[in-house]
Amino acid sequence: MIARPQRGRRADSRPASRLASIPSNRIDAAPRVPARNAHARNTHPRRSQRGATAIEFALVFPLFFCVFYAIVTFSLIFVAQQSLTLASEEGARAALNYQKANDVPAAISLRAAAACTTATNMVAQMISTAACQTVPAACSYQPAMTCIAVTLTYNYAAHPLVPNLPLLGLVLPDNLTSTATVQLNPVNIL
Repeated sequence: MIARPQRGRRADSRPASRLASIPSNRIDAAPRVPARNAHARNTHPRRSQRGATAIEFALVFPLFFCVFYAIVTFSLIFVAQQSLTLASEEGARAALNYQKANDVPAAISLRAAAACTTATNMVAQMISTAACQTVPAACSYQPAMTCIAVTLTYNYAAHPLVPNLPLLGLVLPDNLTSTATVQLNPVNIL
């Protein structure tokens, strides 16, 4: 008995729509079999790329490390500056506390000393060498009032928080400074 193809199908049992997309010279061609030596043919280009990743890493890593180190350094500087700002503000608030004295200049000097004591106690441990200075003077906007300026200064050039990289030292500050001012009414000083 002779096998007849079914209606709408060819003898190779593929739908006609799929056969239309295959070129006519490939319809009866045998399926492609990968060559047995395909791996052997590709070894030469790979051999020339050997170690390229390690070389690229060795070239790019120092740049990434410098960027990371700069981020860490400036982050610590910002933390230290914030600590100085907080400590000087707390020192200025301490100058508002009552100090027992016999006259106004003595009371102002006692309040200035209390301000520096509080400010230096509030400084973070990493910048504990910060120097405090208080300046009692007449307020510039109202001479009848007395203002006390509390200034904290940290010498960053002498005591860096992290060791400096050779070129990073060009953009780092020499000193970190924060100042807070408080106004004292002469009527309430004594």
